[in-house]
Amino acid sequence: MSLQVDHAKAAELEREFDAEMRFRPLGVSGTWIVTALLLALSVFHFYTAGFGLLREQTHRGIHMALVLGLIFLVFAASRRTDGKAAVGWWRPGGVPLYDWALFAAAVVSSLYLPTIFHDVAFKTGNPDPIDVVMGTILTLVVLEATRRTMGWALVIITLGFVAYAFSGPWMPGILVHPGTSWSQLADHLYLTSQGIYGIPIGVVATYVFHFVLFGVVAMRIGLGRLFLALAMAVAGRFAGGPAKVAIFGSALFGMISGSSVANAVTVGSLTIPMMKRLGYKPHFAAGVEATASTGGQITPPVMGAAAFLMVEFLEMPYQTIIVAAIVPAFMHFYGVFIQVHFEAKRLGLRGLTPEEMPDWRAVLKQDWVTLIPLVALIWKIFDGSTPYLAAFWGIFLCIAVGLIRSDRQRTPTLEILLVVAWAALLTFGRGMLPGEFDDWFGELCFGLFVVLCGVLWRLNPSPVLHWRDLVDAFVIGAKYALAVGAAAAAIGIIIGVVTLTGTALKFATIIVNVANDATALVHLWLPFDKPTLVKFFTLAMTAVVCILMGCGVPTTATYIIMVTIAAPALGLLGVAPIVAHFFVFYYGVLADVTPPVAVAAYAAASMAGADPFKTGNTAFRLALAKALVPFIFVFSPVMLIVLPGFNWTDFLLTFAGCIVSITFLGAALSSYMLAPMAIWERLWLAVAAVPAMASGAIPLLASIALSLPVVGYQFWKMRRQGHAAQG
Repeated sequence: MSLQVDHAKAAELEREFDAEMRFRPLGVSGTWIVTALLLALSVFHFYTAGFGLLREQTHRGIHMALVLGLIFLVFAASRRTDGKAAVGWWRPGGVPLYDWALFAAAVVSSLYLPTIFHDVAFKTGNPDPIDVVMGTILTLVVLEATRRTMGWALVIITLGFVAYAFSGPWMPGILVHPGTSWSQLADHLYLTSQGIYGIPIGVVATYVFHFVLFGVVAMRIGLGRLFLALAMAVAGRFAGGPAKVAIFGSALFGMISGSSVANAVTVGSLTIPMMKRLGYKPHFAAGVEATASTGGQITPPVMGAAAFLMVEFLEMPYQTIIVAAIVPAFMHFYGVFIQVHFEAKRLGLRGLTPEEMPDWRAVLKQDWVTLIPLVALIWKIFDGSTPYLAAFWGIFLCIAVGLIRSDRQRTPTLEILLVVAWAALLTFGRGMLPGEFDDWFGELCFGLFVVLCGVLWRLNPSPVLHWRDLVDAFVIGAKYALAVGAAAAAIGIIIGVVTLTGTALKFATIIVNVANDATALVHLWLPFDKPTLVKFFTLAMTAVVCILMGCGVPTTATYIIMVTIAAPALGLLGVAPIVAHFFVFYYGVLADVTPPVAVAAYAAASMAGADPFKTGNTAFRLALAKALVPFIFVFSPVMLIVLPGFNWTDFLLTFAGCIVSITFLGAALSSYMLAPMAIWERLWLAVAAVPAMASGAIPLLASIALSLPVVGYQFWKMRRQGHAAQG
């Protein structure tokens, strides 16, 4: 069985269902210009990641100029297109003159601030008219770029915050504030680090872009093919094998992609047809792939853009975020897996036969070298290097692995030159190498690792990565970054309004007050103390808002908005910052499978030939079992491992409780455990899942005890069905 991924087909599906990849057709000259600019954007970030970032404002300005400018060249003002490029004097290169004007406006307004960097301190709070004009232009450009790439949802939210900035004196109660003028707002959004040039755009320019590029290049050298082969070897032969392959494959893909839609169209192009052949209904097959694919955003080491924002907001090392994400990511995939398993048992679906699976040994023999860049990236992250330097080495080794691998007839000139050059740099060019090389032993080990890889490559010939493939990967990597760049700039406007008006604590107070009111209504009927109930209702409201925002706002935007509004509320209740951020992050991931706007589900539905809305509902149902997880790690932060006070006893009890809760709720949602379940069994088991959410041996034993009548009845029904089948 072939595991070759059709990159062209995957790109076509992404363009169809992901607005962030829906580009307009261009003429020949327009295509050359856009390709050159996209390549320049990737090369700029690759170079600065390895050989030093520019001054903060300059780096962010160049990034934003290229990203926003390119958006107006590749995204049409209207998404309706006939697929043909209209070229004329009014559309040079297939781009209308007004979009060329917007391109120029984006470039000029983005680069103006870096050119006056030395005077910013004197201008802040007292801007010149030209500063206000440039700030106004950039604000409008950002809003239009966001509309073209993300749609209206995020733009409307951003405009709502801007309106709030002006209407402060007329707001009710606690929301009142003195208000502002446009000059003051433009000054704050444009000239300070708390607006458009703030943390979100900085994170995208410094971290996100590099890891997106790494994921694209790693896919091109065959790492995805290896992951699918390993997933089939692990899960393919068991009941409902293709669905379990989709889960394992998406988990592995999530390590390098960090994109729900990219995961869905890549893994799904192979697993969805297999699921349908085995007997899964099309909407269920698509729902499994979509739900599993959303895990890419929370799967270490790459994760999604929100993880890098967390690094900046929390001022924590990236390796700390990675360690904290391990157990929640595992629970995400376990929650999907357990429902898939019960569904396969309920339908009596078989696994894959040896003839239907690829020879994973042959794939491993051919593609094991593609693991080298991933190992190097993880190595550099955990040896204390900056994330972008780790990404640099990952990309560099992807290029080396791809370009060097060839047939034995070719003279290994390039390999020899690469190994000799690396050895020379390691020995004589210490000051020329990227990053800080204070630890000679560590760097020597890493250098010897690369040299050893260079020797072993000759023992493992396989198809070469052509230069045109590498250029194409760099271009596609830049395309992936366009939409998230626009969203980051728009979110900068929201953060600017919040910091200017001092609204964050006000929203937090409102949330806590509402939770207190809800607690007062039910406190006498529930066996929990009041602080616990207040925390629970605060978490529940935050979760509901995250899910509702997921209907039209990407995960990254949902995360930032909710962190701005809800994290302070959780902080008032004593929740640790990293726990609050992970709670919002985890629920924000549900955005891509939340109807009525569930882009990952719709992409998977297209491949399955299923009803999109039915697929979205199925994907959301499959995601519900793991919705317990954020509540568990808020009440038992030991699950995130990295917090002070960690001990293995509490961790194992919490882990076991989470597994029990997810299993019971998954069975209740699937109508099957050991045998088909009646409604009363499903309700009983759902109730039994609740106590185990609380940390400790007693709640865990309470859940197990509560479940015994249903589990015993299930054993009896299973034995009866077995006897009936034998008779």
